[in-house]
Amino acid sequence: MAADALSLAGVQVDVYDAMPSLGRKLLLAGIGGLNITHSEGFDAFCARYGDRQPALQPMLDRFGPQALRAWVHALGIQTFVGSSGRVFPREMKAAPLLRAWLHRLRSRGVRLHVRHRWLGWDEHGALRLVGPDGELTLKPHATVLALGGASWPKLGSDGAWVPWLQARGVAVATLESANCGFELPWSAHLRDKFAGTPLKSVALSFTDRHGQTVRRQGEMVISAYGVEGSLIYAFSRPLRETLKATGSATFFLDLAPGYDVERVQAEVLHPRGSRSISSHLQSRLGLGGIKTALLYEQLGKAGMADAGKLAAAIKALPITVRATRPIDEAISSAGGVDFSDLDANLMLTALPGVFVAGEMIDWEAPTGGYLLTACFATGQWAGQAAQAWLRADTPSR
Repeated sequence: MAADALSLAGVQVDVYDAMPSLGRKLLLAGIGGLNITHSEGFDAFCARYGDRQPALQPMLDRFGPQALRAWVHALGIQTFVGSSGRVFPREMKAAPLLRAWLHRLRSRGVRLHVRHRWLGWDEHGALRLVGPDGELTLKPHATVLALGGASWPKLGSDGAWVPWLQARGVAVATLESANCGFELPWSAHLRDKFAGTPLKSVALSFTDRHGQTVRRQGEMVISAYGVEGSLIYAFSRPLRETLKATGSATFFLDLAPGYDVERVQAEVLHPRGSRSISSHLQSRLGLGGIKTALLYEQLGKAGMADAGKLAAAIKALPITVRATRPIDEAISSAGGVDFSDLDANLMLTALPGVFVAGEMIDWEAPTGGYLLTACFATGQWAGQAAQAWLRADTPSR
């Protein structure tokens, strides 16, 4: 995206990528349908970036969801809004968009170099890269680093860059799992019978360590190691921070969000005759399968026989997680270059002429198009800033 902005201004750009082909993370993101952004209201959209919203706001104002869709359309790719509000290319694939994008870059004279891995700087401040023909050094007038986090090592995002920037005096927050699963010890019965089962139409409530309670409805998945899925990813940051502070984090599941407490209590107390508790819950509240299994898991047979405990658990079932999954299993990573070490143009204050973009900066967001939008926005911002840097008569350049 930085190359797109620079080449549009007529700047000669060379792009170096460690992988054998370009855009592999974009192609991977498109396997289930490339979710490029989200259609919700702009204020709500921007709030998804949490306490990093103020730093990202100028970039989102310049290149937000609508601008991103227009940019995609200009490449000849039409988009549509799905039932969840997420925005996708009409063909639901990343490859056509990537092909059109790379064609446009080449037509502007952008030189693309694959199988070139960055190795940091040499003692003279030149960029070190190793490619098919061995090591080479470059000393460009401006550099944009877009190195990703550490959640996709097989695709090049392995966090190897962290010590190189730290050695140059750049503050880098520890890279951690984001949009990840969380671990808890299910019983062998639940794990063996229900691992991989989606848990639909539930609401999750969590009170973070600052006392703020958030409730959100959606879907998640019961996995062999614990829990994962979009509803869990939406809470990954407060869950992770609470885990780090206290060693565990407990959230509450409302298994019947369409019913209020009084209705649930009334249905649980309704005479069930000879029916089992499981059959009773299925017929009166539509609870069955994994939801009933979770109630048994947490309450046991004695608790299931206690109408008061059962009704309370249906509306607020406590689930305690003990750890995040490893970062190389996460969809994205938290941490990265601290905004305090960047100027307003995403230039490293310790390294004039070096700009950063994307997930290597210390921000995070839930899945749903927010990650890609901010990557596009910061890439464009860094590219335009690099162009201004090249154009300016700056003594320190």
